[in-house]
Amino acid sequence: MADNAPGSTETDTGVELVSPAPLAADRRSADWRDVPGHTDPLTAQLSSTIGGPVGRHALIGRTRFFTPMRVILLLAVVFLSLGWFTKAGCIQQGPVGADGALGLDWSGNRQYVAMCYSDTVPLYGAEHLDEGAFPYKKWWEEPAADGSVQRRYMEYPVLSGLYQYASMVVAKAWDATPWLPGGLQVAIYFNVVALGLAAAWLVTVWASALLAGRRVWDAALVACSPLVIVHAFTNFDLLATAFAAGGLLAWSRKRPVLAGILLGLGGAAKLYPLFLLGPLLVLCLRTGRMRPWWQATAAAAGAWLAVNLPIALLFPRGWAEFYRLNSERGADPDSIYNVITSFTGWAGFDGPLAAGEAPSVLNAVSLLAFVAVCAGVAWVALTAATRPRVAQLCFLVVAGFLLTNKVWSPQYSLWLVPLAVLALPHRRILLAWMTIDALVWVPRMMYYLGVSNKGLPEQWFTGAVVLRDLAVLALCALILRQIYRPSEDLVRFGFIDDPVGGVLDQAEDAPPKWLPAWLRPRVPVRAE
Repeated sequence: MADNAPGSTETDTGVELVSPAPLAADRRSADWRDVPGHTDPLTAQLSSTIGGPVGRHALIGRTRFFTPMRVILLLAVVFLSLGWFTKAGCIQQGPVGADGALGLDWSGNRQYVAMCYSDTVPLYGAEHLDEGAFPYKKWWEEPAADGSVQRRYMEYPVLSGLYQYASMVVAKAWDATPWLPGGLQVAIYFNVVALGLAAAWLVTVWASALLAGRRVWDAALVACSPLVIVHAFTNFDLLATAFAAGGLLAWSRKRPVLAGILLGLGGAAKLYPLFLLGPLLVLCLRTGRMRPWWQATAAAAGAWLAVNLPIALLFPRGWAEFYRLNSERGADPDSIYNVITSFTGWAGFDGPLAAGEAPSVLNAVSLLAFVAVCAGVAWVALTAATRPRVAQLCFLVVAGFLLTNKVWSPQYSLWLVPLAVLALPHRRILLAWMTIDALVWVPRMMYYLGVSNKGLPEQWFTGAVVLRDLAVLALCALILRQIYRPSEDLVRFGFIDDPVGGVLDQAEDAPPKWLPAWLRPRVPVRAE
């Protein structure tokens, strides 16, 4: 075939690749696409079950149907299905009501013994969604710890609360339709919620695959994470991961306004997508490209206000419930503060608290600790000899928040999965962390079961939390190592700088003149 034929190209090694169709202009379909069966020992070993790694003469990137994206999304569907089955035990019905009426069967602590607990199921009644109530408007009274009666509202951010409301409307419409399969209304509600969350995770996987660039198969780790099996349907966090991944994808495509809108909507579902604006700020400052960041931030603020402001104006007390509860709650069992208490008997920063008293010192300490983490990440971003990648800094910020926060609900670990895969695509290391994190669910459920019911003592659970935290810290250390040793970064390859960078990709350092010398990029030391 002639050298200029549309289906041929010559690699840097001098080997001619022939294809029945024109090769992609960026050569991702040829010598620039990562082939895990050749570059990753774990993948090579696993591939032996289906015939071994791809051959030398395979037409990489020319598959017409089973493209990498479709295979990855199919894998995601499989793992989401496994996630549904792990929760299915908690939507079983039985004759548990008066006179043998059918109801949700959680007898014998089924939710802990079967390890199928999901917040979705009890919240359907606890948040009075089963009454058809509109969140933030509906209130109810509950006894407080001091014996008084307190008024309660929906305890979730606005977008998550509205998602629950919309799912309830669909579930009730389904239940009221006689020709559709019937069941307990709470079970229908759970399945409606799960369907929407599954779609959100598929968006997360899709965006992660596009963000991975030449390493598209890295997104299979997002699709096949053990954490998906355990926590995909534990709560509503997949909404936030979809907005966060979509926001990063829009940023990578140099669309800062769209990126800001998606991150702002993500912040209206869970707070963490807004944290991603921090790494973008310091990297834009380093490169002197502040305008896209201001556009993204303004768009994020506008999107967040568009969702929150109507609810805040119409139902101010209901809207503020999420923030009130988070300020008044103490250290959750998963937090490092509770781990210390568990092993030492420490009374905490605030000591014994009266009923309804906020742990003000703990709140201040956790906030200052997170601010310190952000300052450290900013210093690394501004001073490293080679500009860090966006995904690397995003992972460090979100991981720092989880490690220093007084709350680390188990499903929060899903926030880290796409960021970890994009920041540190070492498959065995990531699978080891994800497996450890997913297995924390076992001692957690046994601890909640209680020793009197043949459960586990608290220290078994908090010990597992320590292992999880150490695994996340190890990932942070490895990412920092690659920031300071960019030659070891698997993502940077040839002309590829930062697939998530957008306007930052291939950008030269141009920090503002007012930035002090100790916050400027270090000049790399060259060997003599």
